[in-house]
Amino acid sequence: MRIAYVQTSPRILEVGANVREAMEILGGIDADLVVLPELFATGYALTREELAELSEEVASGQTLGRFRDIARERDIGIVGGFPEKSGGSCYNSAFFITPGDTHVHRKVHLFGKEKELFRPGEGFAVHGFRGTRIGMMVCFDWFFPESCRTLMLKGAEIVAHPANLVLPFWPRAAPTRAVENRVFIVTASRVGNERGLRFVGGSLIASPGGQILASSGEKGVEHAIAEVDPGEARDKRVTPLNDIIGDRRPGAYELD
Repeated sequence: MRIAYVQTSPRILEVGANVREAMEILGGIDADLVVLPELFATGYALTREELAELSEEVASGQTLGRFRDIARERDIGIVGGFPEKSGGSCYNSAFFITPGDTHVHRKVHLFGKEKELFRPGEGFAVHGFRGTRIGMMVCFDWFFPESCRTLMLKGAEIVAHPANLVLPFWPRAAPTRAVENRVFIVTASRVGNERGLRFVGGSLIASPGGQILASSGEKGVEHAIAEVDPGEARDKRVTPLNDIIGDRRPGAYELD
């Protein structure tokens, strides 16, 4: 399976231009699964009023509709972040669009002032695509080991990770998250400055063995592709006598 990330530098509120740029880049990528950043179409540092105007419902959102068309035309899977409107609340969400389905993950761990704008999500799910199990986490979800561990225990072999990274830790932490769960991780981040925030890029693809298969720095709109074998993520053995699922002792992790 060929997996890819796209690192962008969106302009806040310029949804049309940001979507066109993402689509143009995506059009030149030969991959089965492509991951775009968190809130790649709207920009990140939104006011409450801007969020209310730009958030989309899953079924009727124009941005999601355009990427559904691309997924069908190209026969690919696409993951990307968007502001979701549902039931009177807004969520910092990610879509996973395939030629036949749309899945949504709502960011569980809200970062900074996101707590004033979004309602947190309630959990993590894994979805099948071309014989592979794919899960999602959004940006700050990574900071909590339980996020990736939960996805792995639910069967994820690839973790798609749309992000707008402002903290510098993730590129160093990613190999650990990947190896401790024996999964592939695809992070798509952004670069640039926006309303006092500086985004550090750091897009990458990490393997179950902890290798960085592709990465980008703090500057530049770019993408990268890696050819991976999802079967590598199904092998949870660390040694011939150690398996990271079989050796777990959940009873020992309970809090007194």
